[in-house]
Amino acid sequence: MRLLKKLKALRLRLRTKYAVSWSLGVGSTIFACVITAGITGYMTLEGWSFIDSFYMVVITLSTVGYMEVQPLSDAGRLMTAGIILGGVGSFAYLMGTMSQVIIEGRLQHIWGKRRVNKLIKGLRGHFIICGYGRIGSVVVEEIEKEGHPMVVIEKDPEALMILESKGILFISGDATLDEVLLSAGLEHARCLITALSQDAANVFVTLTARQLNPQLTIVARTDTESHIPRLKRAGADRVVMPYNIGGLRMAQSVLRPTVTNLLDLAGRGDIDLQMEELLVSSESGLVDKLVKDSGIRANFEVIIVCIKTPDGQMVFNPGPNTVIRAGDLLIALGKPENMPRLQAVCQPEV
Repeated sequence: MRLLKKLKALRLRLRTKYAVSWSLGVGSTIFACVITAGITGYMTLEGWSFIDSFYMVVITLSTVGYMEVQPLSDAGRLMTAGIILGGVGSFAYLMGTMSQVIIEGRLQHIWGKRRVNKLIKGLRGHFIICGYGRIGSVVVEEIEKEGHPMVVIEKDPEALMILESKGILFISGDATLDEVLLSAGLEHARCLITALSQDAANVFVTLTARQLNPQLTIVARTDTESHIPRLKRAGADRVVMPYNIGGLRMAQSVLRPTVTNLLDLAGRGDIDLQMEELLVSSESGLVDKLVKDSGIRANFEVIIVCIKTPDGQMVFNPGPNTVIRAGDLLIALGKPENMPRLQAVCQPEV
């Protein structure tokens, strides 16, 4: 599905970009050939100078009706007729192509915008990413790898061109405006990530999004530690400091390189190992069972690294006598192909 989406976007880019370039190139080449052939023909057949030949070609193509520079021979008249037919025809083709580019560009913009709005209206449980800069682009890439639906809000023209070329749904506008957030399907979104470069803008987006959708999960970016409480008060569920995390990860890659590499590979799914969060629903057969009796290790070859209880308590390396409760979040580590089966046991209704 993801490959089909990328192929469709590539086909659209080739059709809109290179088809127009080809048409304009053909028209320009024919028109230039007519001018060159006319100048060469007058110089050869009539023995005129370059200036006289060029002037004759110009007044012929412009159809202004000026008199001939010098009397023409029969061959010269035939060539002049050919210049009129070829030159006027190629010029009309060139102008028609340029007009078509302008008109179709506007229509495609209108149709494309309507199509995007229709697709966004049909989304449910999607991600909204505010900002497609250095941080936002990485967020979008990771979410796209997982195949989750998402909408990006961005106003930078260059960033919008990149999003369009990748076939990613986007809204062109200011993420701090209510109408822009609502047009991105905020009321039906699963999560909003505000990764704008200015902390004040992230605070405003967080505050607005929380008011419009109280149930929304909001992750906010900040570059200043003192702004974390402000974003929390505005309604952010999580606040991330990218540069702080980057520095910590660089230090850990030196202090504990093997552990860091293992976590990176498991998180990205680049090896035959995956770390996943699995929510235990009340209908699950695992409810009220001990870890040793759950069959998770024996049946799925999955290790429970941690259990997060509904009240937020983290139970690391749960022992065999730990009881699994409804609402627990299991942090599981195992083979990627076994995770969907365990997910089906944790949430039978999904």
